[in-house]
Amino acid sequence: MNSLTNLVDFSQSTFWLAVASILFNPTFWNFAARSEYHNKTLTKLAGGNALYGCYGLAATIFILGIVRDAIYERALRNQPTHPLLLGFVPNALAAALVLSGNVLVLSSMWALGITGTYLGDYFGILMDEIVTGFPFNVTGSPMYWGSTMSFAGTALWFGKPAGFVLTGVVFVAYSIALRFEDPFTAEIYKKRDRENSKKAK
Repeated sequence: MNSLTNLVDFSQSTFWLAVASILFNPTFWNFAARSEYHNKTLTKLAGGNALYGCYGLAATIFILGIVRDAIYERALRNQPTHPLLLGFVPNALAAALVLSGNVLVLSSMWALGITGTYLGDYFGILMDEIVTGFPFNVTGSPMYWGSTMSFAGTALWFGKPAGFVLTGVVFVAYSIALRFEDPFTAEIYKKRDRENSKKAK
């Protein structure tokens, strides 16, 4: 039976760079969004325009995502391949995971728009009502879990056990991020509802 150290080459610097980038991204956007909410940091940098500040954060998050994905793919290429992960069936499952994951991510972005996707709530750019249709009727966090599925599918496509370890890091990082994001975002909307109720009286 193969040990984990035989399946994953932990001596590769690209593996640890991938871990760092996976952990950095949600940490960064949560820190930036909280700083914006409490101090209007990004709005001030955008000359007092909250919309431009949100667009700037969106562009930054998007670029960081591309960089992270490139690092992940390069890390996989430097890792051992396992024969059981190769062949028609694994490739078909990999394609299904990546396709399904991208459907969740892209349909979520379509439903939310740029500001809804990229933390516009923290800039005071709130949606009129909560989106409950697809893909949010499948999962409450389609972008996170769709992205996780794509990581797993890519690992399977290349036949790399290390990819599943990195996918586990993605899962943990997103799970922790959601513990901070969901309650905070919910409170933003509750605050708006309370303020609207006061105005209506």
